[in-house]
Amino acid sequence: MSSAHGGGRVSAREAVAALTGSFTEHRPPGHPVRTDGPLGWSGYDDSRARAAARTGEEESVLYGVATVEGLPCVLVSFEFGFLGGSLGGRTGDRLEAAYALAGERRLPLVSLVATGGSRMQEGMIALIQLQRVARASAGLRAAGLPQIAVLRDPTTGGGWATVGAGADVVLALPGAQIGFAGSRVRPADADPYAYSAEGQLAAGHVDAVVPPGELAGTLGRWLTVLTAAGPAAAPVPAALSDTALPETGWDAVRQARAAERPRAGAYLDAYFDFRLPLNGDRCGGTDPGMPCGAGLHGGQAVVYVAQCGTATRPAGYRTAARVIRLADRLGLPVLTLIDTPGAANDAEAERAGAGAAIADTFAAIAAARVPVTTLVIGEGGSGGALALASPDRTHVTADSYFSVIAPELAAAILKRGPEDVRATADQLRIRPQDLVELGVARSVVGPAPLPGPP
Repeated sequence: MSSAHGGGRVSAREAVAALTGSFTEHRPPGHPVRTDGPLGWSGYDDSRARAAARTGEEESVLYGVATVEGLPCVLVSFEFGFLGGSLGGRTGDRLEAAYALAGERRLPLVSLVATGGSRMQEGMIALIQLQRVARASAGLRAAGLPQIAVLRDPTTGGGWATVGAGADVVLALPGAQIGFAGSRVRPADADPYAYSAEGQLAAGHVDAVVPPGELAGTLGRWLTVLTAAGPAAAPVPAALSDTALPETGWDAVRQARAAERPRAGAYLDAYFDFRLPLNGDRCGGTDPGMPCGAGLHGGQAVVYVAQCGTATRPAGYRTAARVIRLADRLGLPVLTLIDTPGAANDAEAERAGAGAAIADTFAAIAAARVPVTTLVIGEGGSGGALALASPDRTHVTADSYFSVIAPELAAAILKRGPEDVRATADQLRIRPQDLVELGVARSVVGPAPLPGPP
């Protein structure tokens, strides 16, 4: 996609046109502008005039109401050709007005960001626009309205640290430069990958890198999911195997640890019509063993958090807590799938705050006002599994178990020998049917019935 303003970058209006043919631009009320800006910066008026002549825009941001894939939203687009897409006082006016419009119309806000940060010629007046944006964004969060950011090239400085990173869903275009430090102010020996869309994805600060040709469809799916709030709990998934209930506690462990047992990926694929990832803990970490996201199940929006059979890392718990709180704020039901031998307990996990991360996940589940549905599909290892369990909507499959601790570790703590592990498993009462009898689980879920003849 070529740019009308040179440099190979797409203009603000080209970015809008690539998503929608339905865009009604809005403008905030006009304000008197002092000659050469609030600082009296010599030549600033001339710089603005040249930028306006070059781009055809009055300011570095335009906004209005649009439909993307048939779904309404307030759309904000940055014009990098206008003084590097920088934020000044009048940019702040437009951004604040865009957030207000989204609140008034009860619409999601989608921002197409391309900015070099705050405008030098306006000094601290430019910098305090970040506070205005943060306040406006907080207002939308309090109103339960979703915010999606699309990070174009480049997205740096205060624009990244407010409109971009402050969104509920953060998407990025391939190869986009993203970082708080722009290219002219970062250390000379800095790793460029850390400032790229792909590097930010790997570090858990971006949810997905989306090719331009797929952006409209991806945004349409996100808008569908994030605006489909409803009070209904997520339906319990059907079991994907017809395994019989175990006779002993150790049988339960063996069935849950069987290599052929269906895993979380299979359950998610079977459950969702489509699903979209929410990646990373926003603290520099990801856990591939804890996929999170949102999707549609039979037309109902559901947010999911799933364990994939590995020891869960602190970043996984922090991601889960972030996603559960987002679901709660937007009024979306949550589905959690439990399958872990337990929380990661190595030194690295401790340094990364395993205890605090697990506590935060417990707190997110406990505070959730939306219904949380849980299915234990494999191993339920101690508090590392319980942190994701609904207190009143937990179900189990026949090839799962849930235990205060793994039977081998329980035997070791009780100073029993390896020959006593099986008996210890029986004493712990960890079979699916035991969990129902104890009131820990509501039911043992069976496979979905096969469709009958027409």
